[in-house]
Amino acid sequence: MENLIAAYGYIIIAIGTFFEGETVLLVGAFLAHQKYLNLYFVIFAAFSGSFTGDQLYYFIGRTKSGFVQKRFIKSQKRIERFQQLLKKYDIFIILIFRFIYGLRTIAPFAIGMSGVPVLKFFILNLISAVLWAILIGLLGYYFGHTVEIIIGDLKKIEIVFSAIAGLIIIIFVIRKLIRKRNLNKI
Repeated sequence: MENLIAAYGYIIIAIGTFFEGETVLLVGAFLAHQKYLNLYFVIFAAFSGSFTGDQLYYFIGRTKSGFVQKRFIKSQKRIERFQQLLKKYDIFIILIFRFIYGLRTIAPFAIGMSGVPVLKFFILNLISAVLWAILIGLLGYYFGHTVEIIIGDLKKIEIVFSAIAGLIIIIFVIRKLIRKRNLNKI
């Protein structure tokens, strides 16, 4: 398993973040904490996948808006609301959309459809993808530390519960033996 993670982990992270991302990056960072992967490479793979995916989705929105409208027919109101916010706060929205659950999927398509200039999106998307990969990657890495502490505490608790369970079983067996011995005396 370790060899598979080492061989394909970064590729899986890049592909996973190309399509969505947070969970894939968090798991990758956790695996880096467990020393299966290198955190810097995990962050780079996540940045690469996320940035590339959002650039592609932006260009699809920019060149194939009819396709996007058909594909996201149920999300039309959200796209329209998003585009209204984009007109007022374009820089801010482009920098934070990947941090907001529910916007990550439709935002790059909607930004492309809204006519945001290519270079502007490229630069802001680059900045946002770097920040996102670093922040979420570090969060996953340090979350891994927290999980390790909890698991360590659970191991201590497990030992205590095992000892208590063993003691209960011994008491039960002794009690049963005493009863059996008392019944044999009668």
